[in-house]
Amino acid sequence: MATPELHFRRMQESDLDAVCALEARAYDFPWSRAIIGGCTTVPYRIWLGEIPGHPTHVCQAFLSITVGEAHLLNVAVDPEWQARGIGGAMLRHLILDATDQHASQMFLEVRESNRAAIQMYLNHGFNEIGRRNNYYPAGDCREDALVFALQLRFDQI
Repeated sequence: MATPELHFRRMQESDLDAVCALEARAYDFPWSRAIIGGCTTVPYRIWLGEIPGHPTHVCQAFLSITVGEAHLLNVAVDPEWQARGIGGAMLRHLILDATDQHASQMFLEVRESNRAAIQMYLNHGFNEIGRRNNYYPAGDCREDALVFALQLRFDQI
């Protein structure tokens, strides 16, 4: 199945309800409204991916860029639109955005059990560089996060 045409735009305050709703559909342990709302008060780059003619956005991502490093904090794809290349399209957009903002590296954490996301990150050139033990909630226990990095610029190594 071909990846649908996506248009990317930055989140606006009026998008908060839709962003919270997509987060709740995409994750068993979604970010709270307070966390998402708090992200709008700091200089995070919150991106929404929209398909022309579709009533709401189908993916979203939270990116922090500080001191030349980009940190991908959260990517969510609406479950109805998963496995169609939308996550990869958003990731490519974020890599370009981080590069345009002069970041030299991008970092992220991913659940050890999220094989589809891990494969997507590997396919886009990320490398596993570490592990955060007991990082994510997982029912009545915790799950490790794998830490990945991507070198964006090689003139600063």
